Amino acid sequence: MSKSRALFFKKTKQSSILFGISIFLPFSSTNVKIFSKFFTTISSNANSRYPSCKLLFSDLLKNQRLDEAREVLNKIPFPGVHLYTMIIDGYAQNYRLDDAIQLFEKMPVRDTVSWNSMIKGCLNCGDLITAKKLFDEMPERNVVSWTTIVNGYLQFGKIEVAERLFFEMPVKDVAAWNSMIYGYLKFGRVDDAVNLFWKMPSRNVISWTSMIDGLDYNGRTDEALIFYKKMAASGVQQSSNTLSCVLKACANVMALHLGVQTHGRIVKLGFCFDEFICTSLLTFYANCKQMENACMVFNEKLHGNVVIWTALLTGYGLNHKHGRALMVFGDMIRMAVLPNQSSFTSALNSCSGLEALDKGKAIHAMAVRLGLDSDVFVGNSLVVMYTVCGNINDSVAAFNNIGEKNVVSWNSIIVGSAQHGQGMLALTLFTRMIRDEVDPDEITFTGLLSACSHSGMLQKARCFFEYISRYKSTVIKLPHYVCMVDVLGRCGKLEEAEELINNMQVKPNSIVWLSLLSACRMHFNLRVAERAAESILDLEPNCSAAYVLLSNVYASAGKWSDVSRMRLRMKQRGIMKQPGCSWVTLRGIRHEFVSADRSHPLSEKIYQKLDWLGGKLKEFGHVPDERFSLHDVEEEQKLEMLSYHSERLAIAFGLVATAEGRAITVMKNLRVCGDCHTAIKLIAKIVGREIIVRDCTRFHHFQNGMCSCGDYW
Repeated sequence: MSKSRALFFKKTKQSSILFGISIFLPFSSTNVKIFSKFFTTISSNANSRYPSCKLLFSDLLKNQRLDEAREVLNKIPFPGVHLYTMIIDGYAQNYRLDDAIQLFEKMPVRDTVSWNSMIKGCLNCGDLITAKKLFDEMPERNVVSWTTIVNGYLQFGKIEVAERLFFEMPVKDVAAWNSMIYGYLKFGRVDDAVNLFWKMPSRNVISWTSMIDGLDYNGRTDEALIFYKKMAASGVQQSSNTLSCVLKACANVMALHLGVQTHGRIVKLGFCFDEFICTSLLTFYANCKQMENACMVFNEKLHGNVVIWTALLTGYGLNHKHGRALMVFGDMIRMAVLPNQSSFTSALNSCSGLEALDKGKAIHAMAVRLGLDSDVFVGNSLVVMYTVCGNINDSVAAFNNIGEKNVVSWNSIIVGSAQHGQGMLALTLFTRMIRDEVDPDEITFTGLLSACSHSGMLQKARCFFEYISRYKSTVIKLPHYVCMVDVLGRCGKLEEAEELINNMQVKPNSIVWLSLLSACRMHFNLRVAERAAESILDLEPNCSAAYVLLSNVYASAGKWSDVSRMRLRMKQRGIMKQPGCSWVTLRGIRHEFVSADRSHPLSEKIYQKLDWLGGKLKEFGHVPDERFSLHDVEEEQKLEMLSYHSERLAIAFGLVATAEGRAITVMKNLRVCGDCHTAIKLIAKIVGREIIVRDCTRFHHFQNGMCSCGDYW
């Protein structure tokens, strides 16, 4: 055997012995001494010592046994720079920066690698000042040193300093250029990034991918796709990350053709089973309304990855196929795929879309079992789900359970309180929000103005409206004007509301005028209604709501010739009135009703219940308000038409189909009529149940002959 081969086997044997000891011998102080003695024995041969040390330290550091590793290091007679650097990296990764700095200062010799490691460790631990001090003290810097400190300043948002250091660099490699380009894109300096990209002496796949992703992130998706085409033409090999970024961009602008081409390239390059790529494909096809293709991608492989399942679940939700989305969520559970925060958020959003309170409660219970109910994203979705499904009390409870609330949490509960007519609750929550030092935004103030509108708090609304104009981070926008006009209109201040519209700082749209016209319908003000309708039709000539509301004002005033004229104009223009519709969701099935509807399987029982209720209403002294009968017919027909409005049919169905004493929740696409509102208050008292009705503007909670809106809606 040659001398070199004998030396090789000797070193291999020593390494094998050490590896065996490191696995099976516990890391006690006694055993550390054994290790140290072993190292001393072999220290005469440096070439054999360091591979063994590296093996041991890798094992120690991998298991985060830093103190034992330090003891071993202290016993080694002449540890090299590499071993010091390894343990310094270990300290930094475990956020023990003081220990790392202390050891760094004790190093007998430092090379550029150890200086770079120490600087990077400081940055990872959030200490930019020490990192810069070390950088300034370095005896020699290489391109890695410069790139690390540039990345550090970018990490802390100091892009101007990073930019100056970048241009001071004596030598720049492609990684340095990529870092600066990434920084420009991250902080919205897109043009600077584009200019720097074209100045690069050479570009790699990371350069191109950063530009594609960064342009898309900054809303310049069309440019991002142009960059991708240039990248393909340049012959640079595309990575899975590149293709994923391209798919995301295609999804954002619904570029179906290019996305399908990219899918073909993915198959050609063998990335089709990459889980990140699979998720991007699902999202792309879902955004492009191609759920069949999304399912094909999903079914190509049996997946155990929760992210891929969640992408499919979210895709169905985006395409308003909420029933299918909840089926996917159920399949996840059956396949033992543990849902994450995003899974629960998407599932709860689909429950909101279906107004399926029972299913929402079941998913909530599952989130509680997994300890995710206090997560801010899950909690926000719970707040919205309970609000949409008519349960404001559970919505408040879900809000209070959120661990760390963000502005979305506060906005969700404030807007929800406003929708349910809980004006004082909304104001109390706003006070808590300010006390918790959460800055309100434009949505917050829209919710507060809406709360004032639904609760008749005119003076508070005036204060908030004035405050918005003075608040540093918001300006008065169209939604704020709409709410303020609504507040004034509901309070009967129609002329003041009209004056506000005429003096708006932004151009009024049809929605602002519709808010005024709706108030005219409420207060039977024909003169202002005609001016509002004229303004709406100037902006939107085929606006059906304007014709219908003005026609209703004429009908309430008994001007039937004007009603006929409006209906003739609608017919000539081909404008269709949206039919009133109410529905009840029971055990996941939606039961819909229109006025005088007899198509439901339980119609006979529904009408029997309505006739019984009609008799009871007479006993309680209810007199139908004929102003809400909008047809020129005989009085008896008017009364019958009022009795069979869609919301009353839905309530009768709820009484027939649900257990005694259970609350009934009815959804309606149009505003509930005044006569039905009065009747439902009495019905709730007659049957001894809570009846919740959501119309196009708010929720009404009827109980014991009263409504939560206080007859103000």
